[in-house]
Amino acid sequence: MHLEDGIPIGRFEAANRIFMAPCTRHRATIDEVPTPRMVKYYADRASAGLIISEGISPEPRGRGYYFTPGAYNDAQQDGWVPIARAVHARGGRIFGQIMHCGRISDPALQPDGALPIAPSAVQPDPNFRGYTMACPRPKRHHFTPRALETEEIPRLVDSFADAARRLVAAGFDGVELHGASGYLPMQFLSSSSNRREDAYGGDVAGRARFVLDIIDAMGGAIGNDRVAIKLAPAFRFHDVHDDDPVSLYSYVAKMLSNRGLAYVQASSYGDYCSYSHFDPIGLVRANYEGVLVANGGFSRESAEQAIQDGKADAVAFGTAFIANPDLPERFKQTQLLNVHDPETFYTQGDAGYNDYPKLGEAADPARLAGYEGTQAADLESYRRGTRVPSRTTIPTEY
Repeated sequence: MHLEDGIPIGRFEAANRIFMAPCTRHRATIDEVPTPRMVKYYADRASAGLIISEGISPEPRGRGYYFTPGAYNDAQQDGWVPIARAVHARGGRIFGQIMHCGRISDPALQPDGALPIAPSAVQPDPNFRGYTMACPRPKRHHFTPRALETEEIPRLVDSFADAARRLVAAGFDGVELHGASGYLPMQFLSSSSNRREDAYGGDVAGRARFVLDIIDAMGGAIGNDRVAIKLAPAFRFHDVHDDDPVSLYSYVAKMLSNRGLAYVQASSYGDYCSYSHFDPIGLVRANYEGVLVANGGFSRESAEQAIQDGKADAVAFGTAFIANPDLPERFKQTQLLNVHDPETFYTQGDAGYNDYPKLGEAADPARLAGYEGTQAADLESYRRGTRVPSRTTIPTEY
C-alpha cells in the first residue's frame, strides 16, 4: 500500500491516504457560525483522502477560544451546509471534529460568565511547560473549574450526539471526537485531572467511561461507521497527563476495537510535552483493530514508510495542508511545498488562509522571509517534503 492508494473509512472510500488533520484556524464569527471564507478554504483542500475539520463546539460551554465554530444551533448548522457541499462537489470527504475544551475555557467565554466545567475542580498548572498560544482568548491563567455533578453528565454526553446529528444533517460524512490535547474527554481519561469517586472516575475503566459513552451516543445518532476519535497518549498539553498512560490507552484502544468505527487517529507530537518511554502510535496500533490514522511530524517520506511498514493505514498532515491546498498532488509529483506562516495561523482574515498558491501559481517570496535563520538545506528539504519544518513555534492541532 502507498499514500496515493484509496482506503475504506467506515461506509465511505477515501481516494488516498493523505488526510488533512484538524487544524484550528479561528475564521468563524464571534457567535461560532462558519463563514464564507471557510467554504473556499475547505473546498480547496478537497483532494485530501479525508478532511477532518477544525474543532467544533457541541454546546455553548465547549468553547475555549474566540472565533471557533460550533454545531449546537440552527445558524451554525446552516453555516456548515455550503462547506460540506463544496467539498463534495470537488469529490472530497469531510468529517467534523467535535471539540469540548472543558477546564481550558475561561469565564469570559462561558454562558453567564460561569466557571468552565471539568471532571474535577483541578486548576491547570500555570507554570506547566507547554506552547505559548497565540490564539484569540483571554490572556490569563486558567481558572479552577467547576466539577460536574454525576447527574449532569448524561445530558452533556447527549450534546455530543446532537452535534454529530447536526453535522451529518449539514452534509458531513461523519464526525471525529477530539479526545486529545487536554480537552474535556482527555480530562476525564487522565488521572491528573480526574479525581472523581463516582462511576466516571477511579480506575481506568471508570475514567474511560465518559469517552466511551460519547462514542456510543454519537454512534447511536449517526451510525458507528460515521464516528471516529483522536487520541494522543503521550501528549501532555494543557497539563493533562496520566500516571500510567500505557495501561490507560491500551484499555481505551481495545474498547474502541469492537465498535466498528470509521477510524482512530493517534497523534505523536515528538518530545514536546510528551512522555518518552513508549511510542504512542505503536501503542494504539497494537491494541486497536481497525483503520489507524497516524499524525504528528510526518514528512512525505516518513508517511510513505509508515504505510508500507503497516504502522498506520493513513497519515494526517496539519501545517503542510495549511500552506499547500493541493498537498496530495504535490506529493505525487514530488513538487516543492509552500512554507507555512505561523503568524497567520490564528488571525481572522484571508491572509495565510486562502492565499497560498497552488501548483502553477506564482509563489510569494516574502513567505520565506521569516526563515532567514533556518539552514538553507533544512528549508529546502522541508519544501521537498522530506522532513518536517524547523520553525513551527505554536501548534495548529490543539
